[in-house]
Amino acid sequence: MSNRMQGKLALVTGGSRGIGAAIAAAFAAEGARVVIAARKAEELEATAARINGAHPGAVIARACHTGQPEAVKELFAWIEREHGVVDVAVNNAATNPHFGPMLTVEWPAWDKTFEVNLKGYFEVTRQTAQRLIANKRKGSIVNVASVVGLRGSPMQGVYAMTKAAVISMTQTLAVELGGAGVRVNAICPGAVAGDRIDRVIAGKAKVRDVPFDIVRDEFLGKTSLKRFVSADDIANAIVFLSSKLGANIDGHALPIDGDVQSLG
Repeated sequence: MSNRMQGKLALVTGGSRGIGAAIAAAFAAEGARVVIAARKAEELEATAARINGAHPGAVIARACHTGQPEAVKELFAWIEREHGVVDVAVNNAATNPHFGPMLTVEWPAWDKTFEVNLKGYFEVTRQTAQRLIANKRKGSIVNVASVVGLRGSPMQGVYAMTKAAVISMTQTLAVELGGAGVRVNAICPGAVAGDRIDRVIAGKAKVRDVPFDIVRDEFLGKTSLKRFVSADDIANAIVFLSSKLGANIDGHALPIDGDVQSLG
């Protein structure tokens, strides 16, 4: 442990599993106290207990539907009352209910995607920044976007729109908040190993009527490193951007996909 985040209070949304749990564990290993938030309290408590087994008392679980602004406000009021002001916020909670051509999306799926992936990110960012500024404290916000927000993404168009909007939001808020010492960055993961990418690959294979393995190899063939991204890859990048290591990095959207093409 290097204690790069010693004394910091962090919030990780979507923190009950996968990428969010990996981020929380990485923060705890760096000395931070971490609030993890998601809708399901049982999963949150299990994740907190697992991480606290290695880093006693580091992680606090709090159920919250971060796609609902009022719930986010209540979450921040509780955090400030019980634990203090959030120094680092990671917007990670996301959803993608529609997989298919953009023209076939139903409005409920559209609304849910924008509610969680964009409205939720913005309100968490606003609550974090307002409190940091009010207390004259520096801080960091990291938004988990996606490489699909950087280029055309057939079958994932609505999800990709929200991620493109997250990147735009990140860049504008970095300009608006930088003078107050609040940095805002984004990361753009590529295909992350796990159940979700397996479902995406299976969906594309079904649409094209080709074997799963062929579509998987096509995904890997687009990368220079020929492997999927891991949750730890993402967590390590977020520690870098959130800690003093990234103190002079602001407004960036960093691809993490093992592909030189993402950098243009």
